[in-house]
Amino acid sequence: MAVHSETGEGKFTATIVCWLLGIGCLFSWNSMVSILDYYASLFPRYHPARVLPIVYEPLAVGVLLILTYNEAKINTRTRNLFGYFLFFVCSLMVLVLDLATSGKGGIGTYIGICIISGAFGVGDACVQGGMIGDLSLMCPEFIQSFLAGMAVSGVLTTALRLATKAAFENSRNGLRKGAMMYFAISMLFELLCLILYAYVFPKLPIVKYYRSKAASEGSKTVTADLAAGGIKASEENVEFTGRLNNKQLLAQNMDYAITIFLTFVLTFSVFPGFLTEDTKTHSLGSWYALVIIAMYNAWNLIGRYVPLIDSLKLESRRWLLIVSFSRFLLIPCFYYAAKYGGQGWMIMLTSFLGLSQGYLPVCVLTGAPKNYKGPEKNALGNLLVLFLGGGILAGVTLSWLWLIGKGW
Repeated sequence: MAVHSETGEGKFTATIVCWLLGIGCLFSWNSMVSILDYYASLFPRYHPARVLPIVYEPLAVGVLLILTYNEAKINTRTRNLFGYFLFFVCSLMVLVLDLATSGKGGIGTYIGICIISGAFGVGDACVQGGMIGDLSLMCPEFIQSFLAGMAVSGVLTTALRLATKAAFENSRNGLRKGAMMYFAISMLFELLCLILYAYVFPKLPIVKYYRSKAASEGSKTVTADLAAGGIKASEENVEFTGRLNNKQLLAQNMDYAITIFLTFVLTFSVFPGFLTEDTKTHSLGSWYALVIIAMYNAWNLIGRYVPLIDSLKLESRRWLLIVSFSRFLLIPCFYYAAKYGGQGWMIMLTSFLGLSQGYLPVCVLTGAPKNYKGPEKNALGNLLVLFLGGGILAGVTLSWLWLIGKGW
């Protein structure tokens, strides 16, 4: 097995590709979230803002649990390619379903949208855990770039939604036209991600170096990716065969796991359900939900880049845990702002929610894999993504509590 020397060759290109793959990881799902106003008008009785995440997340976490348990035996390349292929096909199916039903609502169409939402969840479990596990073998900049790309997907989809709403607001079937344009773009972008991951990323010198290094430390998950890069893995040069098991890794990193779980529980108990449904009428009218989502996504993106400034990156595991607990003070703040405050207060609180949501996962996921060998880094990346998914599931489940006393 030829092992490349560690150089910066291809690092900038790899960082850009990670960024684009990060966008693709959530582009389809964020497209669905950002057109919730369209689905709300089609299915006013079925609470799509709450039901679709509840369909998406259990499947994502369930599949992620299985994949994490078996991560050491799974072909990472096949896993990631399947995930991006699923995103591509499901984005196409959203278009086909809407065209087949001529944009009409009804329980049949709603069930179809729920099935597609669940398939997005399966794709997310494949890609997010697979990519973060894979990038954990490499340098922290790649993880940061991938996570930033995931935040960019939210900004892009929201910007597209604002543009399409403005363009089609006064036209017949305006919401539908905007939503269809949205998923056509999403479908094409997922196809781009498939090509990038299959043919560009594995051939970059720095990527081949890190994967070769991981293989020499006993990692089996990189074999197919090395082959795609023109390198044949050999067991003769394996320097490290023993590794900590998942239970031992989790015991050593439980504070990181709790931090990332709490971060996502808090965020998704408030966003998007409570912020888009459980507020009084505002002067922004039908633009209010879109502006709230846009502000969250914009500050989430900023938060993903803040840790690049060394003096602003929080590395203390204790303080990361303290900050994740302290964010729960936002719940009474949101409650009283919604009940007594104006839209300005809600926008300010949402901005802080997004900023902290972007910042904390980058600090955790770039800091945790340090000082471990290749197979352990991949396993730890998968474990932390499992807690991330569990946090989202718990959050979207808890978001239903906001409906108590509201007659549903």
